[in-house]
Amino acid sequence: MNAPAHAPATALPPALSGLVWKAGALARPLRSGWPTGFARLDAALPGGGWPQGAITELLHDEPGVGELQVLLPMLRTAPAERWVAWIAPPCLPYAPALLQAGLPLRQMLLVDAATRPEFVWSVRQALASGACHAVLAWSREIDPPALRRLQLAAEEADTPLFLFRPLRAAQQASPAVLRLRLAATDDGLDVFLLKRRGPVADEAIRLAVHARFRSGGSTHALDCPVPARSAPAGLHAGGR
Repeated sequence: MNAPAHAPATALPPALSGLVWKAGALARPLRSGWPTGFARLDAALPGGGWPQGAITELLHDEPGVGELQVLLPMLRTAPAERWVAWIAPPCLPYAPALLQAGLPLRQMLLVDAATRPEFVWSVRQALASGACHAVLAWSREIDPPALRRLQLAAEEADTPLFLFRPLRAAQQASPAVLRLRLAATDDGLDVFLLKRRGPVADEAIRLAVHARFRSGGSTHALDCPVPARSAPAGLHAGGR
């Protein structure tokens, strides 16, 4: 009797079996991810951290749920010669809180993008520059072709793109390799894994971010006293 044309993954040689992702297990990417700074979250992510050279979507409706705090440990590792680009944030990055959280303000680049074409152009330019440790971008509306272009740009630049989107975006398809829904709680932040290369995650991951970064009466590194188009002291403003 002839052997089957396609052997199951379990029958592959050891040298090849690691390259095949089985849906019931976490994928093993060729490169490790950026450690998130949260052990439980790292354990749930393929590669043990934030994916490199790819889009990570952070879905939430209101700014200030802790969406920046979950990124702070990774952002603190930015080399001295690299930028962290902030593109079209809904509110002013609060410079004193960022400084207290350990972020070097001289490496923060704030970019205004008033329209959707300007937003996509700015993100692609930040990625293509090769000068960014990470790109953070906030988009209320973005179409699938633009998302695919940004994913390709992140891959080509080998730079992580963190895309903040509203909760309704969870109903739309996305090329992002990782999609997280964020929800504030009384004692931290719940992270729901909506998409990853691995099994479905039924339970939220609770992160104690509020207690960890609370200081001076402000629990978040993103404050909303004035429109985001005014650059705070210590942040470099830019645009097309």
